[in-house]
Amino acid sequence: MNWQALALTFQLAAIVSLLLLLLGLPIAYWLTFSRWRLKFLVEALVALPLVLPPTVLGFYVLVALGSRSPLGRTYENIFGSTLPFTFEGLVVASVLYSLPFAVQPFASAFGSVDQRLLAAAATLGASRWRTFLKIVLPLSKAGIITGIVLSFAHTVGEFGVVLMVGGNIPGVTRTASIAIYDDVQALDYAAAAQLSLVLLVFSFIALALIYGLNPRARALWRVR
Repeated sequence: MNWQALALTFQLAAIVSLLLLLLGLPIAYWLTFSRWRLKFLVEALVALPLVLPPTVLGFYVLVALGSRSPLGRTYENIFGSTLPFTFEGLVVASVLYSLPFAVQPFASAFGSVDQRLLAAAATLGASRWRTFLKIVLPLSKAGIITGIVLSFAHTVGEFGVVLMVGGNIPGVTRTASIAIYDDVQALDYAAAAQLSLVLLVFSFIALALIYGLNPRARALWRVR
């Protein structure tokens, strides 16, 4: 069992999930309650990783983080190192790749909050921030948990983006999915089977948690 790759994978997923919680909540709130006519363009941009091939997204992220780009040069000037083929670069790429898996459940949960409660809060003089903390956030708990679990599980299973941006550096960027690929290439099917089983069990537990906590997700499978 490649414990190093497995630990790196879950460390990456935990950091990405936390960042997506911090970034995804305000984005989802704006997408839910904004009345901007061109909001659909932002929605399409957020959802783009769902349909974009991982290698394409990985290529553009690699170019954007490279030393020839303004972002890459700025990071290199500040921190004295480059982002591509580092753990930090993996975090940036994974946040972008898993963004819709957090934002969409968040936005769906926010949109399901009874508008009459929001209107009553506004009538009583509650600020938007207080309304969000006291009404929207508690009533959206299941959707928020769903987004966190989905983004975590999606990050655990990444392959194309991880390989493009991080490469295959042991202890730095070699995640579990990359390790499985290496084991198969080396015809070490026993090692590949062990890691694959761990990810299979984890994926099942993650989905069971989502369907257990979010009745709306479970309802998709009911016969009407």
